Formats: sequence, structure tokens, C-alpha cells
Amino acid sequence: MIVGQSTDRLDGRLKVTGRARYAAEVKPPNMVHAVLVQSTVAAGNVAGIDATAAQTMPGVLRIITSANAEKLNLTGAKVLQSMLQNNDIFYNGQHVAIVVAVTLQQAQAAASRVRVRYTPTHAATMMDAALNQATLPTNFRDGKVEPDTRTGNPQAAMATAPVRIEQTYTTPIEHHNPMEAHATIASWDRDRLTVWTATQGISGAQESLASLFGLAKANVVVICPFVGGGFGCKGQTWPPTALAAMAARSVNRPVKLEVTRQQMFTSNGYRPRTVQSLKLAANQDGKLLAVQHDSLTQTSRPEVGEFAEPSGLAARMLYACPNIATSHRVVGINQGLPTFMRGPGEASGMFALESAMDELAVQLRMDPLALRLANYASEDATSGKPYASKGLRECYAKGAAAFGWQKRDAAPGSMRDGRVLIGLGMATATYPTVRMAASAQVRMMPDGTVLVRSGTQDIGTGTYTIMAQIAADELGLPLGRVRVELGDSRLPPAPISGGSMTTASVLPAVHAAAIQLRHRLLTLALAQAPAAWGTPAVKDLRLQDGLIVGPGGQVSAGDVVARQNVPFIDATVDIAPNAASKDFSCHAFGAQFAEVRIDPDLRTVKISRWVGAYDCGRVINPQTARSQLIGGIVFGIGMALMEETRVDAATGRTINANISEYLVPVNADIPVIETIFVEAPDLVTTELGVKGIGELPMVGVAAAIANAIYHATGTRVRDLPIRLDNLLA
Repeated sequence: MIVGQSTDRLDGRLKVTGRARYAAEVKPPNMVHAVLVQSTVAAGNVAGIDATAAQTMPGVLRIITSANAEKLNLTGAKVLQSMLQNNDIFYNGQHVAIVVAVTLQQAQAAASRVRVRYTPTHAATMMDAALNQATLPTNFRDGKVEPDTRTGNPQAAMATAPVRIEQTYTTPIEHHNPMEAHATIASWDRDRLTVWTATQGISGAQESLASLFGLAKANVVVICPFVGGGFGCKGQTWPPTALAAMAARSVNRPVKLEVTRQQMFTSNGYRPRTVQSLKLAANQDGKLLAVQHDSLTQTSRPEVGEFAEPSGLAARMLYACPNIATSHRVVGINQGLPTFMRGPGEASGMFALESAMDELAVQLRMDPLALRLANYASEDATSGKPYASKGLRECYAKGAAAFGWQKRDAAPGSMRDGRVLIGLGMATATYPTVRMAASAQVRMMPDGTVLVRSGTQDIGTGTYTIMAQIAADELGLPLGRVRVELGDSRLPPAPISGGSMTTASVLPAVHAAAIQLRHRLLTLALAQAPAAWGTPAVKDLRLQDGLIVGPGGQVSAGDVVARQNVPFIDATVDIAPNAASKDFSCHAFGAQFAEVRIDPDLRTVKISRWVGAYDCGRVINPQTARSQLIGGIVFGIGMALMEETRVDAATGRTINANISEYLVPVNADIPVIETIFVEAPDLVTTELGVKGIGELPMVGVAAAIANAIYHATGTRVRDLPIRLDNLLA
């Protein structure tokens, strides 16, 4: 079995040798360059643009503004501004012009000479100043989930409960900052558009561009074989991609538009600020009587779009409680449109919920892990549905044992190493397991090699490798004889790589196609079998090391294909989600354990140990899976201690739009991380038993750190990121 084994990434050698070609590295003939000009005001309209000086500069081919921009079909577009369709301004950094020139330097120089006049109007740039203007989301989770839920009577239970917690927790604006910035190269051949673009959704980008430009889907080709990280910011088609295509049609040449690091803070979404109110009520034995989780989320003005961070969803299902209420409201201000960022909803929501659970444990004088076990849910507390699978109890047990949780002294400030304060904290992790429709094709060539094809994308998670593992196992081949093609809209369609759904969606399609191909090969082998084989049935044959082995001998699978006088034999499968999954609550789970070391005078925080145990279903490749777990934990450490996008209230401008002042963890910030797999296969969502793993490991990380800091210092911090001034106050 190759599935379940740690194997090196198939694309690893290409990446470390620089031969993996990313979107910005394609070089079609006669390519020219585009540079964006962005608004410097947060609200109003463009009164005029003087491009006279810029237009006469060397190499300049075209300056596109709302006055001469191609009119796009914005029906159904998720981002309604920044595509030069009118003069309205709704946030600082909105695109107002494109400069196209022969070289990048010429385009940059000309863009700096474009003069824009504005008629500014009042701008509400800060969420906290507009909380009283919060409204109900109009399309929460694309209309698939209710923004508010209520079971039982939480208010009555709160009023009579012997123990209550009521606190407010906040999370800041955060930006994704992957290594690869957004980039698009667009080229037209009459009415056929080809784009090489950094995207987490090949098929979605194809559909969006076809709609915007009024094209048939077949006339749009989207290519993206490698993605240099995304974390959600490449999950939809943002304006720069469409603007690159617009510019390419305008000058009738291929155009490259690469977003700068500073423009990454205004062009492709962010995790929005949240203000969350948590109320918990319990008996003296720790049994929850009521949970109320009310979330306020920053979003953009409605003319731009709407996004609501689903922070309260975990509170609906995680703990056994008879009375639960959740609500979500959005606060529209003059900022760009937020979007999904790794662990959307749960990452911010579980910081609040798991911090509140820790506060409840302190008030009850109860061990935080014991409190969670006392409220362990055997079914979804709001829907009443059983879990498709749940290994959380084992995550708690294995994580606590590996971490040494039993040695924890409950009193804050009681554990020291010399003069250094030691704090131990824990939190629960959970994230929904999602599966979408997907397609895949598996081909066997006359030389006995196999090609696996799907229009999915590998955003650095190992998709190439696990697709090959599934096909290799089913077809009895060593991994080295399997190739994978993905990242092209001309391949069988697949969903976005977001919501931790790629493995659960694409691998079943690969598996089903490989089964079909296997049956075809065995059937052909029987038809070609010599008389010495007798009359075996398909079930009597097996594939092993590239050979079809039967009771009367063996034959090369490649030879079977060659004898058909065809270039290959293949099978293509379109596969939909399992309809039975709607009757279950489908989630992955985990337990996070953190140790912090804090200087008692300087209050500097060092994460010194980490253990995470995760129920992530059947593990296809432990090596790539562990990489995802470590990456998620590191992401969560950044969320807890460092990451925050700062905005100037007067102008609405991001003031740390770079990666020197927008802090993210580096090697020195990260301890040795121990990860534990708890395999509780989810055979409801997918017959392979897999669960998504990309989002799960960052959920609960910030809460575990905040809880550990409280244990070390006695100071409870309810606002992220946790800084020195929080602990010195």
C-alpha cells in the first residue's frame, strides 16, 4: 500500500531546483506590463484624471480609466468595485487606472505621473466607531446557513445559572501574505482568452472571467500548475485578474499584471476584524446550561460587496448544551471586501469560545481539560445530527499524555523555571469537513505509465503527490510510474482549494476513475489472454507492479494497451458528494497544548513547547499531512502574538502594508512541534475516510496561547494580538 505511507512530494524537485513555473514566470511573445494606480481617499469619487504627462513617457501604450475601460458584466460578481466601471470610491486603495507599457519600469514610472483629483466625502474607516450600525448579513455563507440560531431558552438559563461568564473578545484585521503575490498574464486570440494566474480555484476563475467578458466558458483557459501559497486570498477572482485581461484586449498584446506587496493589502481580501460577545452559564459541576455567542464582523460598503466572518458556527455544535444562541451581524465601512483566511470563522470564533471556556474553568476551580470532557458532545448540539465521525476524546487523551498535562499546577504563576514563568494552556480545534463535486481522468499509456488529470490545483499542500498515491495503489504501480497533470481549466473540472475540501473532493474522483480503468484493463487482458489462461473472470486477476497477474500467467498492463493500437486507455469520472452526508454533522477535531515561558519583568512571551493531536480522518500521506499541521500551528502562533493590519483612521490607509512591519513568525519564534494523528475515518462524507486538514490545525491555537499566558501570569488577554503592553498593564 502506498496510501498511508510518507512519500516525498512529486513536485518537490521542480520547486527546489527552480523549474516549477509560477504565474508571473510565463513569458509569451510580445508581452507587455501593466501597473495599477490606486485611490488615496477612502470615500467620494474621481473628479478627473490627468494622464497627459504619463501618456507621453517612453514605452507607454495605454492608460485605462473609467472613461475608456471596457464595460464588464458585473452580474453575480463578488467584488463590485475596483474594475474601473465608474468613478465612485469606497475605500483607500481602490483601483482607479491601469498603465500599460512595454517594460515594467516604464509602466511604473508612468503610473507615478498619473494625477487623480477626487471629490471626497465622509468615510467611516474604523469598525469600532460604527458598531451601532451593524446589520443582518444579506447572504450569510451564500445563503446555505442561517446567520442566527437558537435552541432552548438561553436567557432563562443564564438568569438562574449558579455560574456565569460574560466577556467580549476581539480579533484584528489580518492579511494572508503568501510568498507569491497575485499575478496574472492575460492573452487574447480573437474571442479566446488565456490567463496564467495565481489562483486557488481554476474552474471558478474560468467561470468568473467568462461571465465578466461575456464569453463561453470553453473560450476561457485558466492555467496555474503551481501556487506559491494562498491561505484564502486566491480563492476568488479579484479585480487585478480581470483588469489584466481588459488591458490585454485593449493593447492587443499579452499583458502581465503583478500586484505589489503593498497592493496585496488592498487588492485581494483579508480576515476582517471581529468583536465577539460570549456568555456561558454552568452548574457547579461544570455542565453547560447555556451558550450565547454574538459576533460582529467588519465588511465593506454594500456597493463593494459583503462578507460575514462565520465566527459563531463552532459554538452551535461543539459542546453538549441544551440552550444555545448564536448571531452574526456585519458592520459596513470604507474598507475593501474581506474574504476567507485560513480557518475562516473557526479561527476567530474559537479564540473567543475557548478563552471563555478557560475563564469558566478558572471560576469553577476546574481543570480546563476536565471541563471540556464534562461537556463532550455525542451529537451536534444545535442540529441534533450525529457526527459522521469524531475522535476528539482520543485527541484529548493522547495530546495530554504527550504534553504532560497532568503535571500542571492550576494556580496562575505557580510554575517556574528559575525566575522564568511557565504557563500551560490548551484548547479544542474543530473545522467542518466539506466535499464538493469533482472530476478526474486516469490514463494508462502503452509504456505502462499512468497519467492522472484533474483541473484542481496544488497550493503547496501536496495534491500532486496524494493524487498519484491513490491511482498507484488502485492500479498496482510504483509511485514513480504515475504522473499528474492539474492546474488547467481544460482538464476535468474540480472545486476551489479552500475550506479544506480538495482531498475529500478530488481524491474520490481519482479513486473512482482508477477503478474504472482497472476494470477496463482487466477486461481487455481477458479478451487478449492466451488459451493457457483458461477461462478466468475479472475477479481472478490482479494488478501488481505494472503486471496483470492471472491464474494462468501474467502480462504487462502496458502491452495490453499497446495491442489495442491506441495512444492510451482512460476513464473519466464525475463524482458528486455523498447525499447521506446531509444527515450527519461532519467535522474534523483536535486538541492543542501550548507551553509558554514569560520573563517576569519584561513580560516577553516565548512559545517553548507544542503538542497537537488531530482527528483528521484517514491520512493519505503522513509526511505532507504533518507539514500541513505544522504550518497551521505556525499560522496560529502568528495570529496570537503578531499579526495585525493597522489602519489610519483619518485616511483609511493601511499603515503597515509590508512584511517588515506586518509581523509574521520566523524560525526563532517556533518551538519543536509534536503532532499526533488520531485516525477516525469519516466514511459518510467520502468512501476514502479522509477529512480536510488545511484549516484545522490553526483553530484553537490563539486560545491555547492566551490560556497559557493567563496560567503563567494571571493576566487574561481578550484582544488579539497579545502584546507586551497587554501583559505590562
